[in-house]
Amino acid sequence: MKLTKRLHSCVQLEKDGHTLVIDPGVFSEPDAGLGADALLVTHEHPDHFDEGRLRAALDANPAASLWTLRSVAERMAAAYPGRVHTVGHGDTFTAAGFEVQVHGELHAVIHPDLPRVTNVGYLVDGSLFHPGDALTVPDAPVDTLMLPVHAPWNKISEVVDYVREVKPRRAIDIHDAYLADLARPIYDGALDSLGGAPHSRLGAGESAAL
Repeated sequence: MKLTKRLHSCVQLEKDGHTLVIDPGVFSEPDAGLGADALLVTHEHPDHFDEGRLRAALDANPAASLWTLRSVAERMAAAYPGRVHTVGHGDTFTAAGFEVQVHGELHAVIHPDLPRVTNVGYLVDGSLFHPGDALTVPDAPVDTLMLPVHAPWNKISEVVDYVREVKPRRAIDIHDAYLADLARPIYDGALDSLGGAPHSRLGAGESAAL
C-alpha cells in the first residue's frame, strides 16, 4: 500500500490499481479527491469534509463511492443514489478493495460549552488508522498511526500519550495546517523523544510505502 500525504488531514492510499482518499477538506488541495475509487470522511467539520471536493471526485468517477457518518451522508446521498454509505462504530466494509473497520463515536472535546459532533476513525487493511478529530484507540493493532499533531482540541502531552497508548509501529503527522514551521521542531522533538514509536512527517504530495 502506498500512502501519499495531502494537505492537513487528507491522505491518499493506493493499492492494486485502486485509490482511497480520506478527509478531503477545505484545507486540502482542490483536487485532493480526484482519482479516488473510494472516499472516506471522518466527520462534518469543513477541514475534513468539503462538499465541493467530494462532488468533484464523485462526478469525475461514476464508479466511486463515499463512506461516512450520517451527518455527512445526509448532505450527499440525494445527489448520488446508491453511492453514499452510512457507517458507524463497529462497522466493517470493503471499499475499492480496501478492508475498512470503523472505530470511535465522538469528536474530541474542544470546550465543555460546545456540543460534540459525531466522529469516526478508519482502520484500513488492518494496518493504517486515521482517527479524524479524536484520540480514539482502536481495539486492534495499528501499524501506521496518522497522528493529529495540532488542533484546537489537543495539546502535545495528549498527542504523546496517544502514541504511547496506541503503540503503533510508526506515527505520521496529520492535522498540521495550523502548525507554524517555527513550532515544528518543538513538536517533532517531543514526539521523537517521548512518544515511544518512530515519528515522521510528510510534506504535501510526498509518499511512503507501507
